Amino acid sequence: QVQLVESGGGLVQAGGSLRLSCVVSGRAFSHYAMGWFRQALGKEREFVAAIAWNHETIYSGDSVKGRFTISRDNAKNTVYLQMNSLKPEDTAVYYCAGDRSGNKYSVTENEYDYWGQGTQVTVSS
Repeated sequence: QVQLVESGGGLVQAGGSLRLSCVVSGRAFSHYAMGWFRQALGKEREFVAAIAWNHETIYSGDSVKGRFTISRDNAKNTVYLQMNSLKPEDTAVYYCAGDRSGNKYSVTENEYDYWGQGTQVTVSS
């Protein structure tokens, strides 16, 4: 069974940075599209960013573009989310997800097959 384990969350002041990591078990990681989602308290989970097997990327929009960067290291079975210039509204549980379908990348939850347990990011003002 494929497992995803996130790390790197924590408490940071506004304007600070964090890098989230997600290690994926198994040998097929390099073929997966990978994504990051987040869920703030009382809100629905939302798409943040995704990266294709060939490292092409897509972001949710102006709220994170230019501040967040998704990347992957296929040799380490790891996907990253570098978050800079953090804002209080970025506070949420962040989840990584894997899509084994062969899609280049996916932006909706139901396209993903595997999910991590989530890591809390809290940005104080």
